[in-house]
This record gives sequence, structure tokens and C-alpha cells, in this order.
Amino acid sequence: MTGASLLKRVVQPMRLGHSLPLDSLEPIAFESFASAVDHALQAGGRLLSLFLRPSVRDEHDLHAILALRAGAEQDAHDSSRTTLSGGEHVFTLGVVSTKVGASFPSLTPRVLAAHLFERELYERHGVVPEGHPWLRPVRKWPSNDGATPWPMYALGGKEVHEVRVGPVHAGVIEPGHFRFQCHGERVFRLEIALGYQHRGLLPAMIGGPRKRTIHRMETVAGDTSVGHAWAYAQVVEALGGVRVSPRAEALRACALELERMANHMGDLGALAGDVGFLPTASALVGLRGDVLNLSAALCGSRLGHGLVRVGGVGFDAHPALAQSMRETSCALRAPAQRANTLLWASPSAMGRFEGTGSVSHEVARQLGFVGPVARASGVDVDARRDFPTETYRTHPVGLWFKHQGDVYARGRMRWREVEASLSFLDEVLAQLPEGELRLAEPELAPDSLAVGIVEGWRGEIVHVGVSDSNRTFASYEIVDPSFHNWMGMEMALRGMEISDFPLCNKSFNLSYAGHDL
Repeated sequence: MTGASLLKRVVQPMRLGHSLPLDSLEPIAFESFASAVDHALQAGGRLLSLFLRPSVRDEHDLHAILALRAGAEQDAHDSSRTTLSGGEHVFTLGVVSTKVGASFPSLTPRVLAAHLFERELYERHGVVPEGHPWLRPVRKWPSNDGATPWPMYALGGKEVHEVRVGPVHAGVIEPGHFRFQCHGERVFRLEIALGYQHRGLLPAMIGGPRKRTIHRMETVAGDTSVGHAWAYAQVVEALGGVRVSPRAEALRACALELERMANHMGDLGALAGDVGFLPTASALVGLRGDVLNLSAALCGSRLGHGLVRVGGVGFDAHPALAQSMRETSCALRAPAQRANTLLWASPSAMGRFEGTGSVSHEVARQLGFVGPVARASGVDVDARRDFPTETYRTHPVGLWFKHQGDVYARGRMRWREVEASLSFLDEVLAQLPEGELRLAEPELAPDSLAVGIVEGWRGEIVHVGVSDSNRTFASYEIVDPSFHNWMGMEMALRGMEISDFPLCNKSFNLSYAGHDL
């Protein structure tokens, strides 16, 4: 049986914005399940989520949410290439399910992108993926009392030394442990241990949604409030059979692009600061503040809190406000362009950026990287095009790709995306569509599954909600972009000098909170 025919036979199709009854998810044999996931990724698809629904019986339901790509796989090695939302790539959503017991054969040797998902399954549910090459914790869950040391990689040799950083860092940042195996200044391997601030967000979702749930979703990762709130709203709206108005969706998209611009400007300024290039660093600090003030003008919060609500939005942009926001955002383009031109034209800055922390296209693709980090390594992925809402379908966002996969490429990706966001805001705010701001929060359909997908500023955010017969959440899964991309940091440091770590770290700028949950 060919891969295409297998996928057609065993994968249950679903649509973004619609729920799927659980009784339509017929479990298949595990080997067929593994082959379907493998074929989907070989054909250019992605593993969006792999999660378990525990049962009181001996068998549990294992589900894989897949992004299925139509047509032959096409790589994006051309650094000048531009594609548009709704253009050449067509993706569909699919679910494939199987039954597993206390253990199952690991998918990771065949599907490398499954390695973190399987470690999480073992950590949360005790189900063992037999044959997993490195079955160590993903997060420090409450059951890990610290009595048993975590297995950590160790490199032998008289001239090899180990450098340990964290989990407490010098600065007001979240905890994470970094362990470098070095020969002199050269890093053979970096290993990252996270999970020091596990907040129990996923168990707290069970039995919801509740009034406080939307506020929790806004703080899954504090710098991605709009992105996570929108993904959550998509799940509830799909389970409730609600479709928001074009105006509400457009306002959500504007807030999402403001969030993207603010964070990318902050990262570019920080990259400049890390190499001591202060003209760009100081200029972008001020411009980032201007973007945050636009979010505050829209909803009263510089971080976008209160804007996204189930059924629509909590605030409107009347004509005078929309015009003012448009004029302000347009006025940001010239000074931002000048600040970035100075950076890219600086030989000393480019000498530190180019060739530092490179991650190849093949590694990024196999490990399932998402967002600017993926696109900087030539991986052609962006949910704004692959799973567009109506606003992104009618106002497509230009996408760019680099193939170097280094600090330079990741920095250039951020500036390109700032430019695209400025153009998007200019178009959408010029003529906001009509429609109700917010519909009543719906009741969930019983015994159903729904998916929310949003392209946050770090990359693809995926939420999966499963309801029970009481119309409450029986399980809820969150995949922050950092979940996929933290491994990229480990790969980027291999062969680099340890002094390159701060620069590589900032070029990824991943979330501890979004990963730890």
C-alpha cells in the first residue's frame, strides 16, 4: 500500500473551526498508526500534537494531530523566495488514533519530530515508548521530587571540561539549566534542562472552561498573550459551533501582528546590544515601546490582555482610532528601517552574526522547528498561510526564507516579518470589515475534539481540546513554539565557542513559561 493510499484510508480529516465527534476516531493498529505519521511527514506534513487520553482500563487512546500537505514536498532553499498566504501550499488537518497499553514501540527512530512528545507522554502518564533513544524528562513535574538525578549527557577526556549555567540566572528571567561539554572554548554539546517552574496549567483545564480560563491562556507565555488566547478561543468556538464576525477576526489579527512587531523589534535590539552595536539597540528599544503603546490604545493593555475573548473581541477600533493606529504604525517604518540598515551594514556586527549558530535545513525539518527559526533554515512553514483565517486569506502576508540557519538569518527573518506586519496593519486598518464584536460564549459539544492553530511571533501555536459527556474539558493540550525549538539551541551551539551562547540564545529567544506549562 502506498503512503498516499494509507493516509487516505486511516486518517480522519477535520477542519479548523469545526469539532470532530470522538466516536468518529476509530483506532487502528499501532503499526498502521506509525506508518501513517511517518508517511505524512515524509510527504512534507507536520506533527502538530501527539497526546494520550488515559483510560481506567489497560488501553489508552493515543492521537496524532497532523498537518497534511497536498502535492510533492518542495524545499525553500532560495533566500530570495517569497510565497503568499493561500498560495502554492495547501494543507489540511487530520487525526489518526490508536490504542496503547503500558508501553508502545517508540516512533522517534522513524519520526524524529516525535521525540519530545513521547518523552512528555512518559513523564505525564507513565506510558513507556520502548526504544526511545534518550528517555529523560521534558519538564520537572510535581511527581519528580529530585531524589533520582536526571540522566545528563557526559563527555569523557582529560582536556574536556563541563560548564554549568543556571537554573538561577543573573537577571529577571525564568529558570533553566544549561550544561556545556567543552574542549577549551569549543562546545561539543549543550544540554538544556527545563521545567523548574511547572505551573500545572494543563491539569487545571480539566472540567473547564471557567471564567478564569481565558486569563490563564493569556499568561501561558506572557509575551504571547494574543497568540495563545486566540488559539484557545478557536478551540472553544469550534466545540461550540460559533464563528466570529469578520470585524472581530480582523481586530484579533491586528493585535497578533502588533505582538509580533513588538517582540521582533525587541529581539533585534537585543541582538545589536549583545555585540555592542548601540545605535540600533537604543533606537529599537524606543520603537518597541511605540508598538506596545499601539496595543494599549486598542485594548488598554500593552501586552494585549483583554482583546481576544471567546466569541470575538473585548474592544473595538472606531474609525478615528483605526486611522490613528494606521498613521502611527506607518510612521514607525522609516526610523525602524534606518536602525536596521545601520545594523546590517556594520561589518563588525555581521562578523559576529554570520556563520554563528548555524542549524541546517535538514536538522530543522526533521526536528520539527517552527516560526522564524524554521524559516531561517529554509523550512517552508507558517500557519498564516498554511491554515489561514479569513483575514489572512484576504490580506496575505509575504513570507521569506533563508537557508543559512545562523544568527544573521534569524535576525533578518525578524526584520522581514516586521516589514510584513507593518504592511498588513496598513491594509487591514484602512478598511475594517463590519460585524458584531462578540457573540455569547457557547456551550461545548459533548464528546468532541477541536484544534486551534495560530502563527505566534515565535511560530506555530497549537491547542487541542477534548470535551466529555458533561460538555467540559476532559483533556487539553498546548504546544508552544518553544516546545519544538529548544532543541534548536542545543544543535546551534555544537562546534561553536561558548562565548557565542548569549548571541545564539537571543537569536532564538525561546520561552521557559510556554514550554514548562
